[in-house]
Amino acid sequence: MKKKPLSQRIVNVASVPHRSPFRYPGGKTWLVPLVRQWLASLAYKPVQFSEPFAGGAIVGLSVIFENLAETLTLVERDENVGAVWQAILNGGAEQLIERIASFDMRESTVRQLLSSEPATLLDRAFATIVRNRVQRGGIMAPGASLMKKGENGRGISSRWYVQTLIKRIHAIAERKNRITFFQGDGIQFLRDNAHRSDVVFFIDPPYTVAGRRLYLHSEIDHHELFRVMTDVKGDFLMTYDNVGPIRALAAKFHFDTQEVQMKNTHHAIMSELLIGRNLTWFRIQLPQPGDYPLFKDFLRNGFGGNQT
Repeated sequence: MKKKPLSQRIVNVASVPHRSPFRYPGGKTWLVPLVRQWLASLAYKPVQFSEPFAGGAIVGLSVIFENLAETLTLVERDENVGAVWQAILNGGAEQLIERIASFDMRESTVRQLLSSEPATLLDRAFATIVRNRVQRGGIMAPGASLMKKGENGRGISSRWYVQTLIKRIHAIAERKNRITFFQGDGIQFLRDNAHRSDVVFFIDPPYTVAGRRLYLHSEIDHHELFRVMTDVKGDFLMTYDNVGPIRALAAKFHFDTQEVQMKNTHHAIMSELLIGRNLTWFRIQLPQPGDYPLFKDFLRNGFGGNQT
């Protein structure tokens, strides 16, 4: 059977390994296969893969786990999410794991934990992991409620997968020498690193429509983000909600756009927008892993040209 072009394939998130300790609203697990294709199309292996709006960082983690870049840099403004990354990457992984393994997951203990002000970074990291696992959809924005029925009627503990969390945290900590985390503003990070041609950037900002409902820091200057991206020397890929104002910004700054379909965990087909300098890699029929030796040659040589 003839394979569909990449632009016509629908990615099922269940087919992608999950690397992040977060169950993140707006997460990009579905995009991982496309990011593999994007990076394979480059004429070089990036020295650094950067996520200025890291969140659950599934894309960046996948890149490092699959050795598609030398190093990974994560930037996150939310201090609660940032506390988790700092704990895992800066020597606190085992302590965080101990708290996860010993926690008595009940509604009363959850409410007590989440109503308390964290005294240390580790306290904040652990509370964030719990909050992410017990609130509906993993949403951590103010006003989000606890799960009621949960998965298969298991209630508040239905997403509390202790061994899965331990395994993922261990795996990330094993790669901590290749991962750097910065607490701060993603747009400023882009300004500071715009001159670097050896860095590629994956830009997944809070979306214009759903961002306020999903994230603590949902308001950003989208126009300024697009303007800053015109100064960036390295290649980049942006994802956005597929709405008129974003398409207009992309057109204003002469960026390439492509609608992409994905299938979420509820098997619903959804559409989002990819933005970059040149998305030709997305539109052509690329060799697939089953097409050896063609695929192997493609991974080594990309499109065969010098691309920026």
